[in-house]
Amino acid sequence: MNQLVNCTPHALTLRAPDGTDTILPPSGMVARVSSTPGALATVEGLPVPVAGAQTFGAVEGLPAPVAGTFFVVSALVLGALKGSRPDVLGPGTGPNDNAVRNDKGQVTAVTRLVRG
Repeated sequence: MNQLVNCTPHALTLRAPDGTDTILPPSGMVARVSSTPGALATVEGLPVPVAGAQTFGAVEGLPAPVAGTFFVVSALVLGALKGSRPDVLGPGTGPNDNAVRNDKGQVTAVTRLVRG
């Protein structure tokens, strides 16, 4: 049986087709994409400065592949990998992924995992 390792900082709820929930606790390993903020600029009429576009870099904190193990990461990390790691999945939270949302629109469970 394959193992799932949650490389996000929060628990994920996976909802099976029969309605059964599996809670995937955070593993303590957090995969992130390095970023450099853009330059700050003052915009008249705004109370705080506005930063230019961020520059994204390498993925950090993602473990090396392990046989029989899938790593679950954020959509940002999954996108940065550009499909280079078949062992890395993300929570399906897109408009057609049937994620379970509360009355505020926040995702409370996912019904599928997606490849990058």
